[in-house]
Amino acid sequence: MPTISSPAHLSSPDGKTAMTHTPLRIGLIGAGGISHSHLPHLLTLGADVYVYSEAGAAELVALYGGTVVDTLDELLAAVDFVDVATPTFTHHALVKRALEAGKHVISEKPLARTDAEVDELAGLADELGLMLFPAHVVRFFPEYVLLKEAVASGRLGDLAVLRFSRSGAFPTRTPWFADRALSGGIIMDQMIHDIDIARWVAGPVERVSAVSSHAGDATTPVEAAHVLLTHSSGAISHIAGIWGPSHLPFTTEYSVTGTEGSLAHSSAAERNYISHLASTDAPSGLLPEVDPAENPYFAELREFTDAFGGGAAPRVSAAEGAEAVRLANAALLSLETGQPVDIESPSAQATGK
Repeated sequence: MPTISSPAHLSSPDGKTAMTHTPLRIGLIGAGGISHSHLPHLLTLGADVYVYSEAGAAELVALYGGTVVDTLDELLAAVDFVDVATPTFTHHALVKRALEAGKHVISEKPLARTDAEVDELAGLADELGLMLFPAHVVRFFPEYVLLKEAVASGRLGDLAVLRFSRSGAFPTRTPWFADRALSGGIIMDQMIHDIDIARWVAGPVERVSAVSSHAGDATTPVEAAHVLLTHSSGAISHIAGIWGPSHLPFTTEYSVTGTEGSLAHSSAAERNYISHLASTDAPSGLLPEVDPAENPYFAELREFTDAFGGGAAPRVSAAEGAEAVRLANAALLSLETGQPVDIESPSAQATGK
């Protein structure tokens, strides 16, 4: 079992300082649905995990392990690092509190609901010299790792058109999802994943436009949205999202075309990948190998906690998490105004890694 640890200094018998390691102490805030994709993996990584939530902490710990604490103050006093897995509208206050307590932080996406909030958090982390990592887990899914590596290697040439789709049942289980002021709706909650991937793969964005539609009623709602990103490179990304009826299965798709060929993925297809490549160094259409058996949430948390222990910087930064929020909010503004939204200083956007 892999173990994450932090260095501690002990005196050896000869009086010299010796280095040893102790398990990382991580505080998980939240016990809702997404916490089930955090707690077991943190425990597998060997962390001592303390859990605080207004409801459900005891039940979550009973399932997986860990230690329940009764207050946020108690959690912050007990841990070295904090993992925020709570509703979107609570992220800003909780992340800010953890940073001010001197803790490195992992936060579920989006990093915050508004541009002002996300800029404050990123700035505060920089000012305090602390790490802040947004949990954009789709960057860790093998289908999207493969896409990033195919683009970075030049196998697709210069990108021209990128299409992304993500669909599933409307999250009626929790009312705040339907409140755009709290969740950002389908664009901020669901489609931000593909907005982030599009910018990660195709680079800075100059213009955003969006349309959406609603159907059904409060008990059987359906929402769909389309977001168009114009990249500084000239590439165009089209992103579609659907929150549909309760029986709609969760699926993801993409199709990316460049001057040297295309790569497509569909989670619902019998063949998960289809490539049409002209590259002479890959005559069989061979693409970089990615282990499909590795859980993306485990891979994400391992990369973040490795960085806490002094390892390499993760593949997603606070600046990139902030940029995803800004682009999602630009799409929401486009919905309100019916007009495209120009993104200021695209050259200053965070560079994809």
